[in-house]
Amino acid sequence: MKRANRLSRSRDFDAVHRRGRSVSSRFLVLYWLPQEEPAEPRIGFAVPRAAGGAVERNRIKRRLREVWNERLERVPAGHDYVLIVRPGLVEAAETNGFAWLGDRVDELLGQTGVLAA
Repeated sequence: MKRANRLSRSRDFDAVHRRGRSVSSRFLVLYWLPQEEPAEPRIGFAVPRAAGGAVERNRIKRRLREVWNERLERVPAGHDYVLIVRPGLVEAAETNGFAWLGDRVDELLGQTGVLAA
């Protein structure tokens, strides 16, 4: 994933979390906020310690980046996103596989109404 598509500053995460809208599922929460100056979509991932140890958290972040990268061309420009992992996702993703994880992300993007068909 290109650096232009990443949220990296704490203040950007906070802005999306505080002023953005959200949708959630059993394992994920997605916040989104329109950008002040529309540009490429950016995403940040938040994986709390409750989701597992450092190895598990980094592994799920890598997989989520890969899932997001596959969907990037369908996500319209002009929004920032924060994807928060809930406890249990790591185990469920290990059990159900990569395609299942992609379906969970698609489900949330579909709920936002911003995903291009």
